[in-house]
Amino acid sequence: MSRATARPDRIGRLAVALLFSLALAACGGESGTGHADGEQMSSSAGLPKGRVAEGETLANAKGQATGQSCIDCHGADGNAPLDDTYPKLGGQYYDYLEHAIVQYRDGRREHALMSQQAANLSDQQIADLAAYFASRPSQLRDLHGAH
Repeated sequence: MSRATARPDRIGRLAVALLFSLALAACGGESGTGHADGEQMSSSAGLPKGRVAEGETLANAKGQATGQSCIDCHGADGNAPLDDTYPKLGGQYYDYLEHAIVQYRDGRREHALMSQQAANLSDQQIADLAAYFASRPSQLRDLHGAH
């Protein structure tokens, strides 16, 4: 291989390495998963750090609007929904959960029960719920490449 053809390949590898390093630095080097102290990293939703233990308490508390808890509809660990149309929440991405609950709270996403349940949640409560469900075992499957 000549130097002329090797140089673009080397530049390409360097560019990929640089982009990866920049992306890692932008994320603070964290994956967004739980920490040993039970906290989640803050998210792209701009909410405070979520606390797993507080989220578990909230997930089991009956909401004033509907009289239901998160667990009543989504099941233990968020993995046994009451209805097939309700999503499994256990092991879901922390950021996704935060964004979804904020959208229910702010009226940008609508569901007869979820909109009511989320209407009065604080930013901290949303972060805590997201931290709890993200920390649960996952039954989610990646269907990429499924036939």
